[in-house]
Amino acid sequence: MRRVAIIASASGNGKTTLGRELASRLDVPFVELDAIVHGPNWTQISDDGLRAALEPILPQPGWVIDGTYHGKIGNLVPDAADTIVWLDLPVHVWLPRLLRRTYRRIRGHERIFNDNRESWRTALVGRDALIPFALRSHFRRRREWPQRYSGRNVIRLRTPREVAEWLS
Repeated sequence: MRRVAIIASASGNGKTTLGRELASRLDVPFVELDAIVHGPNWTQISDDGLRAALEPILPQPGWVIDGTYHGKIGNLVPDAADTIVWLDLPVHVWLPRLLRRTYRRIRGHERIFNDNRESWRTALVGRDALIPFALRSHFRRRREWPQRYSGRNVIRLRTPREVAEWLS
């Protein structure tokens, strides 16, 4: 296990936390796709721009990449990985985490991804708002991903305890 894609059914499952820890333990670079995709003022990198950003990374002998962005680049990251870790925690676990994180970031004016800040608008309003998107994607991914990743080396972790035990 040297090239690991960490995917999740929804935001708030702990991809970034697990990814950083795993990359440290494996002594490989950690790549957070959100930090590449979200430019200043929440502008999004183009699909070709994301492919170009990943081009020098994917052939490396080791990495942990947090996220996939299937809608932008298909299976590019999972296809390059030797292991896919799927964080598939239940809604009652990840939704409170996501709400607490979002509240903390908004209240503290925390800067994330290229000097962006979350707001109640980016979290709650509109089709692509964080919370509604997370809820929609959770159920869709649970339906689609078993077939999408069939035959691949997938480690599906469904509880915080499974995550902790797998990491230890």
